[in-house]
Amino acid sequence: MLMQVTAAVEEKTRILIVDDDPALRSLVGEFLRGHGYAVFEAEGGVSMRQILEEQEVDVVVLDVMMPGEDGLSIARSLSSRREIGIIMVSALGSETDRIIGLEVGADDYLPKPVSPRELLARIRAVLRRQQPHEEVDDSGSVYTFEGWTFDVVRRVLRDPKNVIISLSEGEFSLLRVLVERPQRVLTRDQLLEYARGRDSDAFDRAIDTQVSRLRRKLGTRTETELVRTVRSEGYMFLPRVSRK
Repeated sequence: MLMQVTAAVEEKTRILIVDDDPALRSLVGEFLRGHGYAVFEAEGGVSMRQILEEQEVDVVVLDVMMPGEDGLSIARSLSSRREIGIIMVSALGSETDRIIGLEVGADDYLPKPVSPRELLARIRAVLRRQQPHEEVDDSGSVYTFEGWTFDVVRRVLRDPKNVIISLSEGEFSLLRVLVERPQRVLTRDQLLEYARGRDSDAFDRAIDTQVSRLRRKLGTRTETELVRTVRSEGYMFLPRVSRK
């Protein structure tokens, strides 16, 4: 099912809603059109692919539980098209369901019932991640804190005794986010968004696990608390950070 789109579509961001519920498609579609987006609607995988053959799409809003081909299968097929952002929506809203959705290639995952305003905010966040990023400038790329040295260009972390500490891709991305925003509470969603905004596909979606791993590596070299959990909010990098 193809929806008619307002004039000058080529000048608008294109959103494709894939859901077998016509009432939900209509509600969300009208809301997004009211915010200036060109919106297409599809009732399943077959009609979605018909639209994608004829139109370029920036973000797909994808229901998980649909008759025939489900949303997880569709997300896998779309994940190779890196120019398309994927936001999954589902009545299955547990942490496990969310992680599965993200692991098959979704950029975000929202439980139903979906708030159109929250969906709009998530779409905008995905679109920001898709924007090209400037090349890293070598100047000012070394951060220091509590005797540690973190060179984000050479990707080297040294402890206060000048010993190099090995970091995984996810740990590197997380530490970079933290040192660039010290002494601020960052939610889990913000940590994920900032890290993936630099195209860090290796960033572990289980934020708490990644923080725990990074803490262990930092904690073996210093008695000072560096990353604090802020209950019900997120995490804060405590040290003062200098850049050179």
